[in-house]
Amino acid sequence: MGPHHGREPSRKRETETDTERGAEPVAPNLVEAFLRWNKEKMPLKKFGDRPSSDVVVRLRTKNGRDDWFYCHTHIITRECQYFAERLSDNWPTLQIIDSRNCVDVYCDESEVDHYVNFLRLLYNPNTSENTLYGVISTLGILQVAIVLGSKRIACDCVEYLEAVPWEEAEEEEILRVLPKLGPQAEPILARLQPVDSAAIHKVFVAALHLATAFLPSSMDQPKTTVQEQLEYMLTEDDDAPLLAADEHIKDEVRKCLQSLFSRLEEDIEKSSLHPLEGETETRFIKTLSDLSWICSILPRLDLMKHFAETWLNISNKIVEATGIMKGSEPGVLELKLKVTEVMAKVVEAVGYGVAVLPVDKRLDLVHIWLPFVRKTKPELERSEKVGSRFRMREELCETIESAFVTLVLALPSPSQANILTEWLKTEESKFPDLSEAFEVWCYRSKAAKRKLSLGSSFATTSTS
Repeated sequence: MGPHHGREPSRKRETETDTERGAEPVAPNLVEAFLRWNKEKMPLKKFGDRPSSDVVVRLRTKNGRDDWFYCHTHIITRECQYFAERLSDNWPTLQIIDSRNCVDVYCDESEVDHYVNFLRLLYNPNTSENTLYGVISTLGILQVAIVLGSKRIACDCVEYLEAVPWEEAEEEEILRVLPKLGPQAEPILARLQPVDSAAIHKVFVAALHLATAFLPSSMDQPKTTVQEQLEYMLTEDDDAPLLAADEHIKDEVRKCLQSLFSRLEEDIEKSSLHPLEGETETRFIKTLSDLSWICSILPRLDLMKHFAETWLNISNKIVEATGIMKGSEPGVLELKLKVTEVMAKVVEAVGYGVAVLPVDKRLDLVHIWLPFVRKTKPELERSEKVGSRFRMREELCETIESAFVTLVLALPSPSQANILTEWLKTEESKFPDLSEAFEVWCYRSKAAKRKLSLGSSFATTSTS
């Protein structure tokens, strides 16, 4: 006894000295080592493995469906509040075959697959997009996770749905379901949240500058897409326009218009000095295309009058420049067609009162552009016979005719008479056909005295 006690302190001090020197402990914690060894050696519990299971989850529906799934208590209670409560000592459980506990879960027939997938995910502690099942299925699993109380699976579903792309039908389903799921699901809707007006203005201005810039041909498709979306932003359909046409927006559009018309005048000047070819030709055509496009948004901004006045101011230059372009080369024909398209939009806007101009300017519009379009249409038709794809489509011809008829009929009667006289003298193509304007002018002229006398009588009666 004595010797034993005499040696023990010495060994203790030696041990402490070894530890202080940083040596490995003599023995690790035996309990931790055993648990680690036991966990590694235990067979992996699998969902639906009947021999190793100790609980049955029964999925039951109103239609009488009753599906049994063999599970393991320590797995399904680890991250699911519902199962943790039902399998606790505070909750009476039903024991069935082989002395296993039984937990009933009630759901609709359409939800059964979502519940089964949820049970599978309880067995997978590392949920990833490979273990989820697409947008609609993950949305269903998310609903189950929230109902049964699994924060981990719910968070994994939210993270997945927030990150992946949605088809339109999937987005509609998300919008239908998510309001019922509470704040936990709110991050999914981040991409659909309304944007403040300042951000919308920045996007619109940036897109407008891109839509009216002279860009290489490789950018044609992106530029077309941007132009389409700008129109959509200003369109009032089932929803209000994305932004209001305030003065800030109008000022930006005016700047772009000024830039486009400056480009057009530069193109006209270059075409008069050099043959129309190469980059000069491409730039001229693209400038006209941009002017044609911007006409589609100007009426929504009440700026079509500004466009019509500016176009009219340089109309003589445009007609003169295109008049000296001879031949049937594709570039020349395309350019003349583009000029015609822009002209048609201006005449239509003025003729129908979208852009209100005084009489003298409306007369100038007719005198400058009626001869141009009368001459240009046969040129394009002749080129069509040799296989050119540039021609005035039927829809464009109808627009031009209707616009000129309306424009002429809004002029004073003597001016109408002069225009119709010139039209009737023309031995070439009668396009645009002003027969309707001639018919109305004849009727009005014949009935003018009677109608004016009736108006005078009415005025006299009203005064007395």
